Amino acid sequence: MLSMFSIFKEKYLTWIDLPVITVIDIVEIIIIAFLFYTILVWIKSTRAWMLFKGLMVILIFVLIAAVFQMSTILWLAEKTLNVGVIALVIIFQPELRRALEQLGRKNFLKGVAAIDFGKEQVEALSEKTMNEIIRACFEMGKVKTGALIVIEDTVILSEYERTGIAIDALVSNQLLLNIFEKNTPLHDGAIIVRGNRVISATCYLPLSDNMGLSKELGTRHRAAVGISEVSDSLTIVVSEETGGISVAMEGRLIRGLDQEGLRKQLKVLQKYESDTKRKGILKRRLKNAKQDNQADHK
Repeated sequence: MLSMFSIFKEKYLTWIDLPVITVIDIVEIIIIAFLFYTILVWIKSTRAWMLFKGLMVILIFVLIAAVFQMSTILWLAEKTLNVGVIALVIIFQPELRRALEQLGRKNFLKGVAAIDFGKEQVEALSEKTMNEIIRACFEMGKVKTGALIVIEDTVILSEYERTGIAIDALVSNQLLLNIFEKNTPLHDGAIIVRGNRVISATCYLPLSDNMGLSKELGTRHRAAVGISEVSDSLTIVVSEETGGISVAMEGRLIRGLDQEGLRKQLKVLQKYESDTKRKGILKRRLKNAKQDNQADHK
């Protein structure tokens, strides 16, 4: 087959200078493509995705500077390149360490195939789960039982999941009430909900250093805002002092929610059948926001 192609090239394609591709070259292309795809999946499934988008903006500015020969910007980019590589390793250290640990536990072939860089598909928040969460939150609010419920979206919260105790149980009103009951082993800290399951309890979350938050807010509220600043999760807070319900998302805290208000916030994460025809979480959220605005104007 190769000889036939050579004859065809010599007769009809003499003007084309095609590179010589060997079997080794094909293997290299496959390996590089696999690694590149795996890295992109990992980036999109972790909080690294937000950092990656920020880096893309910087690279676009550098590209524009290169096109128009902006020497000062190019000089600054060149001088900060080495420092930037070290900074990226530090920023992504937890995710990189996790991937290397999993690779070291298995043999090479199985390790490459089974590295858990992040789950691409997570079970959607069902209507039943949403109702169970709402019911539990307001029952705890009535008796002023503090609670911190983190509902995971596209960014996998494995780093914080490992700080707690594994649960892996279906979300139910009774389960949530038992977890956050005062003086029980699991009541302190946050729980993480992935899809329709509680995957971990007593988790430690990063505290927000946002100076704009009210001074009357306690550790639970600051932890809720803190996790929303580093991920796209939605966190529900039940205040132990007032019994009030709050939601933290995208670095913002919405306080004093009633049942319908909490349901409205949870529906942002809920995927309906009509949403499956749309691609990407951004389009889903834009759709929900548009529906909310139309409802407000009526």
